[in-house]
Amino acid sequence: MLEQYKNKRVFVTGHTGFKGSWLMALLNHIGATSAGFALAPYTTPAHTHLLNQDKNSTIGDIRNAAAIKAAMQAFQPEIVFHMAAQPLVRASYIDPTYTYETNVIGTLNVLEAIRMTPSVKAVVIITTDKVYDNKEWVFPYRENDALGGYDMYSSSKACTEILLQSYQKSFFNIAEYKNKHTVLMASARAGNVIGGGDWSDDRLIPDIVKATADHKTTQIRNPNAVRPWQHVLDCLYGYLQLGEKLLAEKTDFASAWNFAPYSFESKTVREVATIAQHIWQDIHIEFGTPPDNYHEAGLLKLDNTKAISLLHWKPRWDTHTAIAKTIEWYKAYYDNKGILTQQHIEEYLSEKRNYYYTSE
Repeated sequence: MLEQYKNKRVFVTGHTGFKGSWLMALLNHIGATSAGFALAPYTTPAHTHLLNQDKNSTIGDIRNAAAIKAAMQAFQPEIVFHMAAQPLVRASYIDPTYTYETNVIGTLNVLEAIRMTPSVKAVVIITTDKVYDNKEWVFPYRENDALGGYDMYSSSKACTEILLQSYQKSFFNIAEYKNKHTVLMASARAGNVIGGGDWSDDRLIPDIVKATADHKTTQIRNPNAVRPWQHVLDCLYGYLQLGEKLLAEKTDFASAWNFAPYSFESKTVREVATIAQHIWQDIHIEFGTPPDNYHEAGLLKLDNTKAISLLHWKPRWDTHTAIAKTIEWYKAYYDNKGILTQQHIEEYLSEKRNYYYTSE
């Protein structure tokens, strides 16, 4: 798989972020020619700097329509992965205007740049599992369930999905594909993605490892929240498989897709923290209660049936393995400045079959 990306020109917004830097590393590994457009990383250290990802990197703000258009037209990509965003729920409460300007108007600017760049044939817009109108029921959400959003981050991402649908109908209508345009677009929804190299605030494992490195105890604010945790390589592999279908002109794949672990794999924050503690015994944790000033969903699961059935994508690493690989990455970094990104990519791609069937 992914052979179609060899020598393909791939443009990534948000390439300096956690998921974006892993995507750039994966694209480099499979032989793509990639370029990125994003803000400078806001954490120290930053995964993108540790990987020396400065080639074909443009530092800019997607709220600047002229800048994103110029960068895209200069590179002339065949496929665009739009990942740039204000990605944090609690930050969206602090600055809702910036969140909406980045996630909605920024996406609008990216879509307009795509419209003005004839080389683009495929587009994958990355949103989140939080785009659904979360009723906190036990059923996993499917791609055709209602969109919504309690907090400003979630609602801004739901708006992004609606914006994409409008562009698909107005400018890139599938019924007019090959007649009036040559672009196929899709959205990808995943959440609670973990892996090494993430130092963002208000994320469970980054908070744990940063505290551990400082010999401090981590205060866990919402231990009973249930989420579908997955390794970053699992969702990125899904995004790339989806992009392959669009590049191959498969119009049936120009829609929304969930990339998530199996619903029975969902774990509470407490369970994830406890697994991490068993792997790295220097971790110390105290469990508290959610703060009253910010709403956080207690239960959220995604249905991955569509991706499994039609894309033939499957999670390769179960949740325990994803946690173990993530803690292994950070432990290597803090113990001896080791960077396991390339090793983990090679291990992931060398898996011959789904992890549930290793006893065959």
